[in-house]
Amino acid sequence: MTVRWIRAALAGAAALSLALTGCGGADDESTADQGTTVTVFAAASLTESFTKLGKAFEAAHPGTRVVVNFAGSSALATQITQGAPADVFAAASPATMKTVTDAGDAAGTPAVLVRNQLVIAVPQGNPDRVGGLADLARPGLKVALCAEQVPCGAAAKTALAAAGVRLTPATLEQDVKGALAKVKLGEVDAALVYRTDARSAAAELAAVEFPESARAVNDYPIAVLTHAANPAGARAFVDHVRSAAGLAVLTAAGFQAPPSQ
Repeated sequence: MTVRWIRAALAGAAALSLALTGCGGADDESTADQGTTVTVFAAASLTESFTKLGKAFEAAHPGTRVVVNFAGSSALATQITQGAPADVFAAASPATMKTVTDAGDAAGTPAVLVRNQLVIAVPQGNPDRVGGLADLARPGLKVALCAEQVPCGAAAKTALAAAGVRLTPATLEQDVKGALAKVKLGEVDAALVYRTDARSAAAELAAVEFPESARAVNDYPIAVLTHAANPAGARAFVDHVRSAAGLAVLTAAGFQAPPSQ
């Protein structure tokens, strides 16, 4: 069974899991897309920002449609290496991008798009008076973490080790949105999530900063994929999100600019 056959077989199934960020208008002669689709696989923590950026890209390229599959980076990397059709991959860590580059599925060297840090998400008013990582180990306090293979879980492990804190989580989630949802639903008392995700839920949750988060900063690499069906559109989308306007959207959401910017 060849890789090409696998890619073709998976194309229909993978397309069903994609969430549209919007639809463009009539076709034009743009070299970016020419009326076709740009398919983006992006880390769950990029949901709000990439939804906005996808709509802005469509507006700038009439006839273009941006389709984004948001999920945990490790799951997306596995899908890509198994042949799922995508043009662009934006991961929440270099380690998950490495899975894709090691498989030869990234065209060129990935660029760091933004950076992110962890915070402790708690209900509004912080009823349990959580002030730092040590408080998460209190008896009876229920905490949600991301699974270790997910970038937010790997970052949490690093931060907890830096603080010398050991805890048994009430749940391990497959992406940061899952951990955040547990706090929103009242199923846990706190969760370690990205600053950007806590900010997106500021109406319902509060964010507790902690110094050890500086020891677990995650770089977010982005790359055009080797087997992109629309390589011109993929390159144009990557240029769009890395532009000054794109960075403004990302930093407004709480991301940090990469070191070179």
